[in-house]
Amino acid sequence: MIRSELVSMLATDNPDLALKEVERVVDAFFDGISRHLARGGRVELRGFGAFSTRPRTARTGRNPRTGEAVDVDAKHVPYFKPGKDMRARLNV
Repeated sequence: MIRSELVSMLATDNPDLALKEVERVVDAFFDGISRHLARGGRVELRGFGAFSTRPRTARTGRNPRTGEAVDVDAKHVPYFKPGKDMRARLNV
């Protein structure tokens, strides 16, 4: 599912809300999660899962076009761990 499909589904389920209002709600939701993760926090949605970040160490990578060695800096990457209910729904 992509963001526009989510907005359409929510707008259909809530006919009293305008499409622009639903878009603002979805944007605020994802922006809030992103901001909290950027500060090093963890976001848990009960029954769905938890978003957090994990560190990646610096390494030497390769440019796929030229094969040239490239230094890749250390960074934090987003990580999602599905919740117990989500795993149960997926593995019926």
